Amino acid sequence: MAETAPTMPLEKRRKQAKAPAPPVVAAQRKLGLWQRIRRDKVMLLLTLPGLLYFVVFHYVPLIGYMVAFQDYQPYLGYMHSAWVGVSNFTAAFADPDFWSATGNTLKIAVVQLVLFFPVPIALALLLNSIVSDKLRRFVQSVVYLPHFIGWVIIVSIFQQILGGAGLLPHVLESLGLPRYDMMTDPAAFPWLLALQTMWKDAGWGTIIILAALLSIDRGLYEASAIDGAGKWRRLWHVTLPGLSPVIILLLILNLGNILTVGFEQILLQRDAVGAGAGEVLDTYVYFHGIKDNAWGVAAAVGLVKAVIGTALVIGANKFAHRLGHEGVYRGADR
Repeated sequence: MAETAPTMPLEKRRKQAKAPAPPVVAAQRKLGLWQRIRRDKVMLLLTLPGLLYFVVFHYVPLIGYMVAFQDYQPYLGYMHSAWVGVSNFTAAFADPDFWSATGNTLKIAVVQLVLFFPVPIALALLLNSIVSDKLRRFVQSVVYLPHFIGWVIIVSIFQQILGGAGLLPHVLESLGLPRYDMMTDPAAFPWLLALQTMWKDAGWGTIIILAALLSIDRGLYEASAIDGAGKWRRLWHVTLPGLSPVIILLLILNLGNILTVGFEQILLQRDAVGAGAGEVLDTYVYFHGIKDNAWGVAAAVGLVKAVIGTALVIGANKFAHRLGHEGVYRGADR
């Protein structure tokens, strides 16, 4: 018969108490590569379509960047076009139109980043503060809809409001003020683009922010309210810190696309303000690459854009790590 605890000698019980506990989980046998593939075959099959998409549409086309180092001729193809080294880059950097397009691109990107980036955050906070669920869903649906409207329609709407024969010049004239056509003013072009982008995509941009707001622990709001914090202090000390990882993530992604400011939107309005204000890197690539048959120079400009965008994402991500945030991806040292 087994010796029960109450009848066990005190010294024996002390020895058992001091003895190391047996391991809770037995050491797992290390699996080989094929064993892990067989074990995870369902998950691997589920990820296969997404993997194929990125390989076919994002990684295989990178081979086309060899055009940047060739005197590419479409009828000769990649294999038979002459290799010219960095001559296409030299030609692009020596072209004043390239630097004009770069300056316009940076100006438009900075204006859009400063004006447009905070708008979805503010709009999401306003939507989140609406108490009625029905009213909130209705407002969300209304602000999402412009995202699905094409740029041709949006530009035509702005033309009817801000164009020379539009509503604004007539109102100004009726007030005794000089008429103003914002659609043809080169100085106002970056601000006009930012305004159109806000009108079209501000609602769509709230989706991620609203999802992040729902992930914030509601207990933090209750605890801060009990401590006497008002709505502004709860916004500053609870909401914004909860949103900061998502805000930094979106900011890094926006920096990666800082040299891509909207080809279709600008192409539709470029002639109204002239190439001096409306030429950006995307339209430069189109007019100098497709129309002027300078494929190599256009590919070189595209490669420069890709390198700068990648460098900005990596740099901003490392800066986010220094601030204690994860950024887009987790570093190896974290």
